[in-house]
Amino acid sequence: MSRILEEHLINSLRGGNAFVPLKDALNEINPEIRNKLDNNATHSIWEELEHMRLTQEDIVNYMLDTKWVSPDWPSGYWPKSNDDYSDTEWKKTYNGFFSDLQKAIGIVENRDIDLLTIIPHTKEHTYLREILLIIEHNAYHIGKILDLRKSFGDWKIN
Repeated sequence: MSRILEEHLINSLRGGNAFVPLKDALNEINPEIRNKLDNNATHSIWEELEHMRLTQEDIVNYMLDTKWVSPDWPSGYWPKSNDDYSDTEWKKTYNGFFSDLQKAIGIVENRDIDLLTIIPHTKEHTYLREILLIIEHNAYHIGKILDLRKSFGDWKIN
């Protein structure tokens, strides 16, 4: 695979090409708004990030683990609403998200994986398809998180 394509995919996984880098969008969020809804939101910032984590975890494990069983759709991809979550839960979600993001980057960097080949145990999906799903899904939900941060006055555009 082309090193240029690899670089583009990694940059897109991290964000920062067509959307705000993921670390920038998720750092320094006021803890008071992490589980708050504005008038138009269906999910809180924490719920959006936990959904991103659960989905990304599923896609990464789908690529790597022949015995992986995906959660039920859609309930297994969204957290249960919780007005009384702790900073520990936030850190678990945040760290888990970035840990699995690094695994996805590792797949792209792995010279033994041809991203254009079909994942052997799937019989139908390529690694590239799955990496692009992660990029698209994260971009969509990070936009929702930024809209929530803006609505609560917790985001400054540089």
